[in-house]
Amino acid sequence: MDYMQKYNYWLKDDYFDEAVKKELEEIEDDPEEIKERFYKDLEFGTGGMRGIIGAGTNRINDYIVRKATQGFANYIKKTGRQNCKRGVVIAYDSRYKSREFAIQAALVLNGNDIKSYIFEDISPVPELSFAVRELNAVAGIVITASHNPPQYNGYKVYWEDGGQLVPTMANQVIDEIAKIDNFEKVNMIQEEQAKEKGLFNYIGSEIDDRYIERIKKIRLNHNKTGHRTKIVYTPLHGTGRKLVMRALKEIGFDNVYIVPEQQQPDHNFSTVKYPNPEEPDAFRLAIPIAKQKQADIILATDPDCDRMGMAVLDKSGDYKLLNGNQTGALLIDYILSSMKLKGCLPNNGVVIKTIVTSELGREIASSYGVETIDTLTGFKFIGEKINQFEQTGEKKFIFGYEESYGYLAGTHARDKDGVVASMLAAEMTAYYKSLGMTVYQALKSIYQKYGYYMEELESVELKGIEGQEKLDKIMDGLRKDAPKELNGVKVKEIRDYLVGIKYDLIEEKRYDITLPVSNVLYFALQDYSWVCIRPSGTEPKVKIYFSVKGEDANQARDKILGLKKSIMKYIK
Repeated sequence: MDYMQKYNYWLKDDYFDEAVKKELEEIEDDPEEIKERFYKDLEFGTGGMRGIIGAGTNRINDYIVRKATQGFANYIKKTGRQNCKRGVVIAYDSRYKSREFAIQAALVLNGNDIKSYIFEDISPVPELSFAVRELNAVAGIVITASHNPPQYNGYKVYWEDGGQLVPTMANQVIDEIAKIDNFEKVNMIQEEQAKEKGLFNYIGSEIDDRYIERIKKIRLNHNKTGHRTKIVYTPLHGTGRKLVMRALKEIGFDNVYIVPEQQQPDHNFSTVKYPNPEEPDAFRLAIPIAKQKQADIILATDPDCDRMGMAVLDKSGDYKLLNGNQTGALLIDYILSSMKLKGCLPNNGVVIKTIVTSELGREIASSYGVETIDTLTGFKFIGEKINQFEQTGEKKFIFGYEESYGYLAGTHARDKDGVVASMLAAEMTAYYKSLGMTVYQALKSIYQKYGYYMEELESVELKGIEGQEKLDKIMDGLRKDAPKELNGVKVKEIRDYLVGIKYDLIEEKRYDITLPVSNVLYFALQDYSWVCIRPSGTEPKVKIYFSVKGEDANQARDKILGLKKSIMKYIK
């Protein structure tokens, strides 16, 4: 069916409810809106399936959630009857319709004789990852759109290891979803019937207790100055409040002040432009409180609490928002130095990061004799490596992170963990305070030792069919006419992850890339700068990552401005 046929099917078929029909009737005179809603189906990307809430195949709604779950159920059934009995854990965040979508997913699973365990209240993504393994479930589902604007929601799928589906598995699930050509093929039962059959189960506070006890074992220092360290925290209207506040309290932080206007769940995220700890606006209400309380650090987690951002006191007494690479570098240095001091740094230890994450972390880890491994963008690939090393014993996972504010220490989960990151950030702050240092001073000492690294991200929004065509032209153009020089510096290496080849322009050699295929281009320059271009897996954007290394902040800034100017000529 073309998009108009799909529109008329949804508008006229008795399977769809009156609310859907009314919403679609309101756009009957808007062909572009109809086209946008029905020209394609929502797809799985690096972060699962996300979309604007509303009627249509290119929107997220009850019917799309049911269809996706039916496809996932069909995949689970193919893996064996025993896996159906093991069940699926379902979590959801504070977004509009998250709980409703979670219940819909559970009842579709139940309609396929697959047991479900659904959290009673909003819960963080890392707790879902933990619960899948803790309950020996075969899989997990999270209803969330992370830090997207309020009109979005999403659907992420996890497997028995607690990690998001990697591409090979996700593609099989997508194939199963694609086979469902009629919504009436979805098997679904009523909640009471599902409970009577023992298929629909709620998860209570016992999982919270087990999760907190597990992550408390990750801490590296019993904080002698924890009672003197002052912290301001905001969950940005999301799921982090209960577990972040509890974790901090139970490891000895008594002076934690929550931002009152942002502590309650709010699907409109009414106090921020975007519920994103990468954005300075997310800290707008926290900073006055921090100044009043003379806080050492401000912490913020996104709505599903898998990412954490922090602002620290600089030398002028203002609060400086750190980017994901800076926070990652600080945590790596703190974790590895503490482990070395305690004599528990493993000989086969490994740090895992994504290809678009700063090389500063690699330099720090190398100074401690610890290897760093790269993965594609998406924490699912870091989780996959953790699982691999746990099974083989080849390496000992220490820390995983990505530039987009995602961090994980410990093997309790296979996804980034804003609760653990908040706990370690607080512990690190207290540790440096015991040495008479601030976190900002610790960051400066890292730059003095390893060089001044600076990174930036540019996003070009490309919506709809035309946007997709422009995106294809950008990537095709860069492949056909790849730059040999940027900002006056020669390109020494081009990595094309779509074809799996690394081109060494200096030695004129080609090497295979062992990572999975992905539509990503990476240009490494002779002065340690690099640029990486990739389509977003969760939003209609192309993302351009820039990284440079300078002797100081001014030199690094000049380099990054020149690099951006050079590459954007190609993009435009």
